[in-house]
Amino acid sequence: MEPFNGIDPKKFIADFHRSYHDDLVNSDEDAGMIVDRYHTPDIVQIADGHRMDRDKLIEHARPVRKNRPAGRWEVHEAVATGDRIAARSTLHVTNRKRDLTLEVYFFGQFTPDGRMRRGHMLTRTVPEA
Repeated sequence: MEPFNGIDPKKFIADFHRSYHDDLVNSDEDAGMIVDRYHTPDIVQIADGHRMDRDKLIEHARPVRKNRPAGRWEVHEAVATGDRIAARSTLHVTNRKRDLTLEVYFFGQFTPDGRMRRGHMLTRTVPEA
């Protein structure tokens, strides 16, 4: 069974990121439980060359929860085959200090139940016009 079977890849990846973010910032639930709901125990996520495993994702959740940023994903393109997905998106973030817009290029592998097993992201801050 494939995680994207019958689901538009753009919708899948937008829903994944939105739900994960919302659960982290709008809940007092244990961060480890939230990370585990969206990621496999052997998760490896590399963002701009920085490797994060399960423990580092949980650690990363602390400042995110403290700052409670608002985020909006705008998925421009996404393609999926088997358990892999590639997407080009724009992430709009608003936090206490500033607004930020990032171009995001994502390549990921997901389990049949929709949890991320591997993720590679490259981002670029979009300059203000």
